[in-house]
Amino acid sequence: MRYKRAHVLLREGLVREIDALAGRRGRSAFLVKNRRRRSSSDPPPAQKMRILLDTTVLLDALRARKDRRELLAQLVREEGHELSTTALKIAELYAGMRPREERGTAAFLADFLCFIIDQTIARASGHFKAQWARKGRTLAIVDCTVAAVAIHNQCVLATDNRKDFPMPQVQLYPLP
Repeated sequence: MRYKRAHVLLREGLVREIDALAGRRGRSAFLVKNRRRRSSSDPPPAQKMRILLDTTVLLDALRARKDRRELLAQLVREEGHELSTTALKIAELYAGMRPREERGTAAFLADFLCFIIDQTIARASGHFKAQWARKGRTLAIVDCTVAAVAIHNQCVLATDNRKDFPMPQVQLYPLP
């Protein structure tokens, strides 16, 4: 069997992990040695999800609480899910950040997909707020916006504040 050299794009965090295991100069050999082909007897791959992280989950991971770092690492490494957040959640993190946490926070967030808030999201968010107000339930505009982002981008929302997201269209990730 012959092999042809090819360039592969890998997420920066994954490259750092490979380099820690194999060394920078051993990266290519590591990838070739550890590649895996699917066989017909393999079970079908699990459905990969895009998981949108709410502030509570981000803070717990940053401050090493509730084993959230390990959970997020498992979701990415073992299950292949993609972690994401919103510009609003990043703003909330920086607003409540302790001075010594800035460098670690920036490094932590570097590998996340960050969704911006555009007119489509803003419109859906406003509709959610108005719809639930008519039902007698006051929701924060930030939570309505996060719900709109999750729905628009087909994300599963990971939050400890499940009561803040009563919209039936929002899929909630079952946190331990």
